[in-house]
Amino acid sequence: TSPFQPAADYLRSCNGHALLVYRDGKLLFEDYLNDHKRDQPHRLASGTKSFVGVLAVMAVEDGLLKLDEKVADTLTEWKADARKSQVTIRQLLTLTSGIAGGEVGDVPSYKEAVRLAEAKFPPGEKFQYGPILFQCFGELLRRKLEPRKETVEGYLHRRLLDPIGLKPSSWRKDAEGNPNLPSGAMLTAREWAKFGLFVLNRGAWDGRQLVSERFLADCFQGTKAHPTYGLTFWLNASDERPRDLAMAAGAGKQKLYMVPSQKLLIVQFAEATRRLQERELMRLVLDGLSQTETVASPSISK
Repeated sequence: TSPFQPAADYLRSCNGHALLVYRDGKLLFEDYLNDHKRDQPHRLASGTKSFVGVLAVMAVEDGLLKLDEKVADTLTEWKADARKSQVTIRQLLTLTSGIAGGEVGDVPSYKEAVRLAEAKFPPGEKFQYGPILFQCFGELLRRKLEPRKETVEGYLHRRLLDPIGLKPSSWRKDAEGNPNLPSGAMLTAREWAKFGLFVLNRGAWDGRQLVSERFLADCFQGTKAHPTYGLTFWLNASDERPRDLAMAAGAGKQKLYMVPSQKLLIVQFAEATRRLQERELMRLVLDGLSQTETVASPSISK
């Protein structure tokens, strides 16, 4: 049996649906659990959000925006508000804008989000999670792209998904046909893995640098208000897991774990109970990794 089987068995016991382990770009292990199939699309839920951070830094590279510019320069209806007028794009996407995130799962359209946005705190002070902020960014990007006669969906495909050959099974849209950025993607596990491999490969794919490493690094900087959340990615807080662990994460325990120091990618689908502890799963995967013949026992810290 595979050295990763104990990890898969643990995940199976917690209503896991898929476990894939990649090392250095190679698929070492793949298992589908509890009647889930390899070609079956799965909701990413908030795992979708991490596409937005990468798309944002691609837009920086393309000269469409700067992370530290004011959102109100584009969403001009915010200019009259003392707090909203000061919010930067970086604060919007690190969820430190002071704007209330709204109910998770209740995703307004882009236009509605801009209208609903309510600044509860001065920018930079508090971390507030929720879909409104991502849909506000969607409207900002939509307005930036309009003069170029391109849609947000078109840009997402042209700039990010198509070059890495990532084919979503579906992606929910708002009434105006704009992609739901906080939670809309349905993917198979192997398709989601492409995104993780691209990020682990520091923005390169098939020898092409699709976004500069320097810009991509912005996604993995925590903030004073929340040191373990970057630009749409969760960052490691504890000394127990690999120190440089970063992840995309969604409700039900959808997880895309990336450990750059070990060139390790783990894809996890589940509709899991609280019993599922990511620390335990990570321990079992690292145990498996240390048993694979090609790999000396990996160090857990940098």
